[in-house]
Amino acid sequence: MTEAIALKPDLGRFGVWLGTRSIAPELAARIETLGYGAAWIGASPDADLAWVEPALAQTTSLQLATGIVNIWPSPATAVAQSFQRIESTYPGRFLLGVGVGHSEHTQEYRKPYDALVEYLDELDTGGAPASRRVLAALGPRMLRLSAERSAGAHPYLTTPEHTAKARDLVGNSVFLAPEHKVVLTTDRAEARAVGRKFIDFYLGLSNYVSNWLRLGFTEDDVRKPGSDKLIDALVASGTPDAIAQRLNEHLDAGADHVAIQVLGRSSEDALSELAGAVLG
Repeated sequence: MTEAIALKPDLGRFGVWLGTRSIAPELAARIETLGYGAAWIGASPDADLAWVEPALAQTTSLQLATGIVNIWPSPATAVAQSFQRIESTYPGRFLLGVGVGHSEHTQEYRKPYDALVEYLDELDTGGAPASRRVLAALGPRMLRLSAERSAGAHPYLTTPEHTAKARDLVGNSVFLAPEHKVVLTTDRAEARAVGRKFIDFYLGLSNYVSNWLRLGFTEDDVRKPGSDKLIDALVASGTPDAIAQRLNEHLDAGADHVAIQVLGRSSEDALSELAGAVLG
């Protein structure tokens, strides 16, 4: 059953994306103090989400979100129970992001769209409402599903051009929160080297490659090690002001919120330097 989504989640304009599977309460407090509205936790957090409550207890307004819980190793029943536990103590401060992961790294992978629909049905039954969840979505079919069965979409490793296309597809009432990577350096060669090292893994994953091709990148662009054009599009670099300008392109294209992933140096230091330009 599809739930009507009344209001978009409010995570502020910018948040932080961490590929850490959890977050220490002290780091959550620091992110909140800097002024970011949310912390997204990637790398497929476990279904019990045991790290969420301590981080929420250490903060007062920061939203926590998963980017994303992988449906294959994380039973929907257990995830829904975790959501209910968190929501009962910290109402409205946790956003559940779920997705199907990658066929290249998931032995159980089968008809991902159908499996995700079944998973969402189980979340509905377990009391994890559509209004407090988002879906990892890149292609049109998953984007449409995110609009129909959740509050919106959390696209990963995309560009403002993708954000514009996604907004056109899902409409204005759907929450759209892309992730974007940054390297805080004015040395373009260094930024490309850092970005290329990180993105190398994703050049072997068909869902990302297919999405980049849909955006107009060529087969040469997406062939390892990735063209300069591709790396520059996916990884913002330069001064804090230059990075802020690039991130704001997502908002101009229709994003409600942008999750910033820092590469190449201490996240806390870089986020502190970026805060004035991004949040000012």
